[in-house]
Amino acid sequence: MNGAAAIELLDVRKQFGATRIIQGVNLSVRQGERLAIIGPNGAGKSTLFNLISGRFPLTSGRIRLNGQDITGLPPYRINRLGLSRSFQVTNIFHRMSVYENIRCGVLWSLGYKYSFWHPVNRLRDVQRRAEETMERIGLARRRNVQAGVLSYAEQRALEIGITIAGGAEVILLDEPTAGMSRTETAQAVELIRTVTEGKTLIMVEHDMGVVFGLADRISVLVYGEVIATDTPEAVRANPAVQEAYLGGMHKEAAA
Repeated sequence: MNGAAAIELLDVRKQFGATRIIQGVNLSVRQGERLAIIGPNGAGKSTLFNLISGRFPLTSGRIRLNGQDITGLPPYRINRLGLSRSFQVTNIFHRMSVYENIRCGVLWSLGYKYSFWHPVNRLRDVQRRAEETMERIGLARRRNVQAGVLSYAEQRALEIGITIAGGAEVILLDEPTAGMSRTETAQAVELIRTVTEGKTLIMVEHDMGVVFGLADRISVLVYGEVIATDTPEAVRANPAVQEAYLGGMHKEAAA
């Protein structure tokens, strides 16, 4: 991890009609850093992800990726500049095999655009990258299995594989362990730690065990505003965070 910023948000704001969702977020994520964004339901976490990845236009503000202004760029152009993301709802091709799903994530990054004269099964570099990715996510033995019949945890692993297959250096994961059992969550944490080694990771996650186990820093988003960004230890001890989010969780658990 170095001091250069991979992602910079400068007074980012988003409103839908008269409703203000994101209210002046300023955030800098260093290259190689793992940042978790936490906050209560409705805080604007997924909206913030959609702004960074280009799915939603900003109402105002600027976003930079490795120093380059990406404000207003469509998602595919942001992806080609080195940012890839997953979604809360598993986003895979259910009727294609594990290998075919991963291959889709590889093709453009290796320069195979809309090329009808390259038989895809003969592209050795694509095959090699896809095989390496399947090994990394633990699905090599499921290579020819249709993605739609994988277990839920395997589908989430596959989506992470698609996300990293193109070689992006900035990875956004939106609730990667949602719906998993404790065992599946532990396996997912190890997978995320391994496949994002040396990359910049920004994740939205509700499981505090996952957050405190993975993140270098944590940003707390409440009603569209970042109320704290610090190390896990400092965030855990922050009275404002305890009151706005963590404390509320503890009260629910005690009830």
